[in-house]
Amino acid sequence: MFLTISTSGTPESPATDLGFLLHKHPDNAQAFSTSYGTAHVLYPEASVERCTAALLLEVDPVALVRRGRGKEKGRGGAPDAALAQYVNDRPYAASSLLAVALSAVFSSALRGVCKARPERVGQPLPLRIEVPALPARGGADLVRGLFEPLGWTVDVTPVPLDEQFPEWGDSRYVSLVLDVPDGKLTLSEALRHLYVLLPVLDDAKHYWVSPDEVDKLLRAGEGWLADHPEQQVITSRYLARRWSLTREAMDRLELVRLADADDTDVEEIDNAVDEEADTDEAPVPLAVLRREAILTALTAAGAGRVLDLGCGQGQLVQALLKDARFTEIVGVDVSMRALTIASRRLKLDRMGERQADRVQLFQGSLAYTDKRLKGYDAAVLSEVIEHLDVERLPALEYAVFGSARPRTVLVTTPNVEYNVRWETLPAGHVRHGDHRFEWTREEFRAWARKVAERHGYDVEFVPVGDDDPEVGPPTQLAVFTQADKADKTNKNVENGENDKNAKEVRAA
Repeated sequence: MFLTISTSGTPESPATDLGFLLHKHPDNAQAFSTSYGTAHVLYPEASVERCTAALLLEVDPVALVRRGRGKEKGRGGAPDAALAQYVNDRPYAASSLLAVALSAVFSSALRGVCKARPERVGQPLPLRIEVPALPARGGADLVRGLFEPLGWTVDVTPVPLDEQFPEWGDSRYVSLVLDVPDGKLTLSEALRHLYVLLPVLDDAKHYWVSPDEVDKLLRAGEGWLADHPEQQVITSRYLARRWSLTREAMDRLELVRLADADDTDVEEIDNAVDEEADTDEAPVPLAVLRREAILTALTAAGAGRVLDLGCGQGQLVQALLKDARFTEIVGVDVSMRALTIASRRLKLDRMGERQADRVQLFQGSLAYTDKRLKGYDAAVLSEVIEHLDVERLPALEYAVFGSARPRTVLVTTPNVEYNVRWETLPAGHVRHGDHRFEWTREEFRAWARKVAERHGYDVEFVPVGDDDPEVGPPTQLAVFTQADKADKTNKNVENGENDKNAKEVRAA
């Protein structure tokens, strides 16, 4: 089992710095014991202009069988036949064995750590990686589909079953050469790509896939897997097609994607590079402005007990905890994964007793009524409604305004009219792929006024962010407040509408 990593250099940035980044000296041939054989690291060439590091893994097939006690999993998780335990391609073709060796031998490089050349760690390098024999279940097209979106130039050559009999066709093996000549990737990124994708292409692992493999996948896939077009294939194959683990990994990747999109909105990116800014100070991100507007509205309403409905990863809950005026804070989300991340963000397991008494997180769906939500001063729906299908909004409306009935409700949502101000957002596109809709100012106000009328609230609208004279602010905020005085007629109308909405929810 063999692969090489090559780079080029100049006198100012010599190629031999590869030895520092890999923590392996080019003048030495080194050997490392692994569970299934011996890994060798050597340098076929090492000069200022070009340096190549080679990883050779000698696998002992008998040791592989003995350590696995015959339980090695093949494709789809089925046990290999008895003979296949001893007669197989494991000693020769790149697989999960080579991926594990990469992780063990080049662990510091994989993590992006180098004390000797710290300035080179984050620098993209011109890289060339060669894998002479790679099992590729899915063929050359899948190899390209996995590596090309990551910035690699891919040269993949199918290996024939027998060169003397070309009519027999190609085997499932390929010879792979990966290039990034213009230096778009760091060494750490390149190694993490290999660590994940080698076993994905083999579609098998030499060890039992346990739940902690999900954490390994997400660590190695940080920064690239959440947006990869073949994410589902990668996740499923890496986790040996175990559906429960695959679903968990996909859920967590979706949370990463949503967090990146919602907390680094296109408008924030554009603000960060706004050439028309009059000062050198960094602009305040829209997500921060949104939280500040919410905190201001809650303070003005005199709210002490607050619900964060659709709390996600807990950014708003964290901000509320910093203000002692908010005596009870409850975060609610439908996703347990989001709540787990929120708990870690808030450090609930290490929080002092007095602080911990102020906050709680629990799972719940905003499409259903929930007794736990009743009796609070205020509820916040921050960037939530646009993630629901329009036909589900009446259910959310009744659950929040008709059943829970907090004194104050704050709702924020994007203003679609402002999208034309973002040069990075193509025309006709919403700000995030999960948005089911984005409303104009008039559409949002019409919906909010109908909700307020049906449930006995007054509503006011507050701009969040720069209020453009032509297209309005980037974010719309509606502040609903229970009417202090409502005559009997209004109450009857409200009760009738509530009954109607309740029937619609039950029917749905």
